Amino acid sequence: MRKFKIVPLSKEFVSKIRKTNIDDFGNQVYEQLATGKGPCRISLKPFTIGQDIRLVFAYSPFSQNNAFNQSGPIFIHKDQVEQYSDIYNFPAALKADKENFPLSLIGYSKEQKMIFTTLVGNNDIDLLIAEIFETKSDVEYLHARNSEACCFICKIERV
Repeated sequence: MRKFKIVPLSKEFVSKIRKTNIDDFGNQVYEQLATGKGPCRISLKPFTIGQDIRLVFAYSPFSQNNAFNQSGPIFIHKDQVEQYSDIYNFPAALKADKENFPLSLIGYSKEQKMIFTTLVGNNDIDLLIAEIFETKSDVEYLHARNSEACCFICKIERV
């Protein structure tokens, strides 16, 4: 039984960013040769360092303004890529590379207030997500974040 789904950046949102070249905070989007593995927030695949060109911009995954509304820089491929489609499983490439993708899961209430957090560490993230949704009924959704850089990777919703 499916317990969750992965939510990458939407095609509509990315199209707007690419068309205007301005993020939601009024900042100019800029290009950068990949110096880290990312990942791309559309495909949820790692960048190839020194080869892929990525667009960098500020992003907030929240719709409500409150003290927990964290914004920060994220990356997407400059070129068009397919949106992540295996939505009932956490991206395998990120899951397998714990050195480049140390992960934290942060749980939020319906009011978008942070109410839970855990480091993934050596746990199987798919099992951990399912366990959180089974045992923490007040967690409406999760964010996967890089636990070192603290940057947003994707939203995870209950199914």
